[in-house]
Amino acid sequence: MATATLSRYFGMRFLSSILGTFGGIVVLAGMIDYFELMRRGADWPKATALILAEISMFRIPQLTEHIMPFAVLVGAMSCYLTLSRRLELVIARSAGISAWQFVAPALIVAFLFGTIATTIYNPLAATLHERSKRLEDQMLDESPSALQASTSGFWVRQKSANGAAIINAQTSREQGSILGGLTVFTFDKNGRFLQRIAARTAELERGYWRLDDARIYSITSPPQSVESYRLGTNLTLAQVRESFATPETVPFWQLPSYIELADKAGLAAAGYRLQYDELIARPFLLCAMVLLAAAVSLRFFRFGGVQKMILSGITAGFLLFVLQKITEDMSKAELMSPLAAAWVPAVVGGLTGFIALLYQEDG
Repeated sequence: MATATLSRYFGMRFLSSILGTFGGIVVLAGMIDYFELMRRGADWPKATALILAEISMFRIPQLTEHIMPFAVLVGAMSCYLTLSRRLELVIARSAGISAWQFVAPALIVAFLFGTIATTIYNPLAATLHERSKRLEDQMLDESPSALQASTSGFWVRQKSANGAAIINAQTSREQGSILGGLTVFTFDKNGRFLQRIAARTAELERGYWRLDDARIYSITSPPQSVESYRLGTNLTLAQVRESFATPETVPFWQLPSYIELADKAGLAAAGYRLQYDELIARPFLLCAMVLLAAAVSLRFFRFGGVQKMILSGITAGFLLFVLQKITEDMSKAELMSPLAAAWVPAVVGGLTGFIALLYQEDG
């Protein structure tokens, strides 16, 4: 009973520490993102401080989602260093409690925290990020910036009964069903160029794209402007989403269907597989962060070297971040499978922390 009570105490202390750290990171990221939007919003005459704050608020969940492992690392280090400074770990050790019993409650909390982050926080972040893009695109449609006009945007190639078309869109909303800043190049069945179409927006309907505020440039007639133009297509909404939706904007529960549709259509689904495998591995990655933090934070204060412990923990987290980025790039370059790229950082970090902690505690 005493051990169970102590485990709950350590678990609650760990939970409060990582929640406080994560909350501080959210506030800091929100302030930085808002100031950046204020700088960019200087080119948007109709942008207000309230709208920019709303856009920033919708963007924050996805921005902080990538920082979550480091929040757990810093929160765990802070928790264990505080317990050590207050000599609570000394008293627990004198009562026969081992370091593994200190770490076990934190591992359980980290695993549950990662599970909630994958199943609930990620879909919420993806939905809010889509809303932020919608608000930002509305302002860009009213006052496009030079950066927006100079970027290459999204590209897709389609074929229909009348020939082929190449579509370039500067912006994408509703996961590709509504496009903005459109340029379309059409070709006949023999591959000869027919016309170029510039449109403000395009919305996918059944069997065609509806282009609004379009201007048509043809080699056989002078340019003409039309309020609405229909461009035939055999693309479905699922195929369009595969072309225009980035993996980060797809909620966790929808990723399996995206992967299945991409495989059936013969399209590359490595990005979606990597995102799905990383979300599955996230609870284990957070547990690896706890082990790394415990390996550098369970030393008693009277032994000194606290600054070195903190620096070594931050360095370990940074190296793990670099490893994760390397595996992601290798997966995108098709040099490593998405499954291996997602699980290598969690396995390496977990084994490193486990071996270091095992050496310190059990020799």
